[in-house]
Amino acid sequence: MARLFGTDGVRGIANVELTCEMAYRLGQAAAIYLGKTIVVGRDTRRSGDMLGAALSAGIMSAGGTVLEAGIIPTPGVALLVREMRAAGGAVISASHNPPEYNGIKFFDAQGFKLPDAVEDEIEAFIVNGGLEGEVAAAEEAAWSAAQAAAPDAPADATSYLASEIKMPAGAEVGVVIPLENACDIYIDHAARSIEEQGISFKGLRIALDTGHGASSLTSPEALRRLGAEVSVINDDFDGMDINVRCGSTHLEPLRALMAETGADVGIAHDGDADRVMLMAPDGTEIDGDMVEAVCALDMRERGVLAGDTVVSTVMCNFGFVRAMKEMGINVVQTKVGDRYVLEAMREHGYSIGGEQSGHMILLDHNSTGDGLMTACQFLAAVIRSGKPVAEAIQVMEKMPQTLINVRVNDKHAVEDSAEVAAAVASAEEALGEDGRVLLRPSGTEPVVRVMVEAVDPAAAQAHAEAIAAVVEACV
Repeated sequence: MARLFGTDGVRGIANVELTCEMAYRLGQAAAIYLGKTIVVGRDTRRSGDMLGAALSAGIMSAGGTVLEAGIIPTPGVALLVREMRAAGGAVISASHNPPEYNGIKFFDAQGFKLPDAVEDEIEAFIVNGGLEGEVAAAEEAAWSAAQAAAPDAPADATSYLASEIKMPAGAEVGVVIPLENACDIYIDHAARSIEEQGISFKGLRIALDTGHGASSLTSPEALRRLGAEVSVINDDFDGMDINVRCGSTHLEPLRALMAETGADVGIAHDGDADRVMLMAPDGTEIDGDMVEAVCALDMRERGVLAGDTVVSTVMCNFGFVRAMKEMGINVVQTKVGDRYVLEAMREHGYSIGGEQSGHMILLDHNSTGDGLMTACQFLAAVIRSGKPVAEAIQVMEKMPQTLINVRVNDKHAVEDSAEVAAAVASAEEALGEDGRVLLRPSGTEPVVRVMVEAVDPAAAQAHAEAIAAVVEACV
């Protein structure tokens, strides 16, 4: 059986793969493995109400209290866990995935995502039937022990069924407490992080695409509070338009808005705003590698870059690695997934880490990927540099890179395919030291990602297409 948790929680098509029963069990697990007070937030998906009700019911059935934050970006939940001194947090979101998908991910009491070991415990709990399953198993064990002690006891001697594990009842059942100002707390946190640096966005024209997602309620207000003139699109939502041809994964609407408004910079979020992509006035897309490069250089110059080190993943552009080394900044690379970036940061005390996709973790400001905070810190760094955005991002030169997502039935079969291995080896031999190949199953979708980097963009495209064709045929 495939592992229940992917790189970013439990995900699937809502009410088909991610069911209400699963959400209910996950809620019970939150109250049992994290603690009795859980902050719950969600993005704008239609299935969020359904799954939220089931998740909250599970938390309360295990005796937990739900602090209901409503629609709020994922990093807002991580912040609220700390602000409310809660035992943990849960977010109902499938991030950048299409509207029919949804997911559930957890934070611990410090606002950090859970380690694999805890997720494995939760998975075992769910497989065994949740709290009801544990109660039944405990009762059976108590009955077996009682029978062993008194074999002649009558079959209806229910007094023998006493066990330490019981379903909460009466006053032990949990409740929901609404957090009326949840978004305001998050907005204030982001804005103060810039105000305390003595930076203002006054005179800055920003084009913003909130992707019909949770940031619709937060990013426009935060940026305006900092003095920016903000033109925003896709800040309405009906539950079925989140991420659809907009936001951080589809930058065409943002490009059009920038051309229309003459903005100095463009900002685009995904559905739960744990990531961000930006854009220069000339249409240049500013991905996570470029944002991290600008922020890292600024942090080093201010003396706040811990260990003169940044953390990224194996998917980062080689141009990023080269630029950092030229600046005397060390680069630590992890496997793909912001959780692994975070693990490396916490283990060694580093202050910045990110992914090319736009996830950026700035531990001086939040405990998880935070699209709004990342955008704010990037803009502060640009303002301090005294350069326009298009010039500031020239601290690194990207190497041509082609990424092809191949939809497959079994994404893990690629690891055992001799045909795929041969195709990869052939491309690597042809590229030599002028490029590299990376092949990996997605952590959240039935997709195999084929990435080829090369000095010659045509070569990167050709090798990526050749490998993708083999993957599609064999997996």
